[in-house]
Amino acid sequence: MNDVNPSEPGDPTEIAITGASGNIGGAVAATLAASGTPLRLIVRNALKAPDLPHSAVSVATYGDREASMKALSGVETLFMVSAAEDPNRLDQHYDFVDAAAEAGVRHLVYTSFVGAGPDSTFTLARDHYLTEERIKSTGCAWTILRDSFYLDFIPSLVGEDGVIRGPAGDGRMAAVARADVAAVASRVLADPASHAGRTYDLTGPRAFSLKEAAKVLSKSTGSTVRFHDETLEEAYESRQKWQPEPWQADAWVSTYTAIAAGELALVSGDVEAITGRAPQSLEGLLGV
Repeated sequence: MNDVNPSEPGDPTEIAITGASGNIGGAVAATLAASGTPLRLIVRNALKAPDLPHSAVSVATYGDREASMKALSGVETLFMVSAAEDPNRLDQHYDFVDAAAEAGVRHLVYTSFVGAGPDSTFTLARDHYLTEERIKSTGCAWTILRDSFYLDFIPSLVGEDGVIRGPAGDGRMAAVARADVAAVASRVLADPASHAGRTYDLTGPRAFSLKEAAKVLSKSTGSTVRFHDETLEEAYESRQKWQPEPWQADAWVSTYTAIAAGELALVSGDVEAITGRAPQSLEGLLGV
């Protein structure tokens, strides 16, 4: 059973995991805890922290420098799951990375995005790139996990009318299952030194179009799902019902335009190389 802040600042903890109450962080924490690895689970709400053996819980949020420094004191290796989408996310990342370096963290493992770069079509991938650069500037050892779009999220792209809408054209993406990302992260964290200075592209086994995804979803659900290739104007208009801020609308729409541009089509062998098994396909994830 875990305890909240049971250790004194400076006591050595091998690994700290952010987002430990979320999908990726939670899966990684469960895997490592099951192997007997001592962990520090960093969460925003202690009541939502998973109850795992060999683990301590610290409460901190990205952007809270004092709490982050306290949570990271004595940590050797940090698994940094990217923050929730927010207009200030990059500043939050910078603050947390700097806090980690100042606290003495020796190795940072960060979940980025495939194709991250200063001119990425997907707007949030630019923030991931800048976060990578900030991490590399600290002098800490680092490992970057560039995740593709999550397979698990594909079903939620379908509207109530059974239509996937977005300006993706015939572009393809090699989406990856969250479970595969967590499996890779667990292996990396178990032996971080072997992965220092490496950037891994975490993708599924093949790239598919949204039209092809619609066919798989139709088979999975037993209902007809189709893909409508929106124009940019249509894409922004159809999302206005959620009243997104401009930055959020840009992020949503640019997910699809990045697919159209071929920036998510990369198929990598990194998942299998690190875990020893092939990554899941959309068909495998949905059981069809």
